[in-house]
Amino acid sequence: MFNDIFTSIISNGTFSGSEFMITTLVALLCGVIIAGAYMIKNRYSRSFVTTLVLLPAVVELVIILVNGNIGAGVAVAGAFSLVRFRSAPGRGQEITGIFLAMAVGLAAGMGYIWIALLFALIISAINLLLNVTHFGSENRGVRMLKILVPENLDYEGLFEESFRKYLKEYSYEEVRLTNMGSLYKLTLNVILKEHVSSKEFLDELRTMNGNLEISLGRMTEAADAL
Repeated sequence: MFNDIFTSIISNGTFSGSEFMITTLVALLCGVIIAGAYMIKNRYSRSFVTTLVLLPAVVELVIILVNGNIGAGVAVAGAFSLVRFRSAPGRGQEITGIFLAMAVGLAAGMGYIWIALLFALIISAINLLLNVTHFGSENRGVRMLKILVPENLDYEGLFEESFRKYLKEYSYEEVRLTNMGSLYKLTLNVILKEHVSSKEFLDELRTMNGNLEISLGRMTEAADAL
């Protein structure tokens, strides 16, 4: 019974109408599973998730038509080589989703419908688990602090006492001149202590930097384009 999962419903490169419908429906079902898992805890566009749903069926059709036909396979490869994809680089998870959709479409097109369905379920479940548990994400308590300082003010050691009072950890990431060299812009990664008022912290800082601009916000997500 278990070995039947690894058996193709298509033999000798020929298929019937019922086999074609089964492989197509399985490919679409896999696409829905992949897209549904991707939509949880991920940024996405309607166009991209629609692509994830339909791509397995498109790949399945190509594979089922050229299965066992070398000449048709060469012709399809030549046709695809004429296509020029011009788009911005995708995020890592987007590219993974595309490859997953193509893989299950390939399996469905070769008749391995249970492998396609099982693989889509397993990988989508793992992807969902990693997203829900925030696997690999940076410390979510880290914030970015930016302070403008006049050029005539010695900022070194100026804020250290306040940092020790309100912050658990801090590190200078960047110091640069701005506004034609009339201001210093300090950028730090900070972690506030528990039950600390960010308003009191910022109020204390602005009394030392001449009431110039100060910002405290979440860390921006690092680019993960491949």
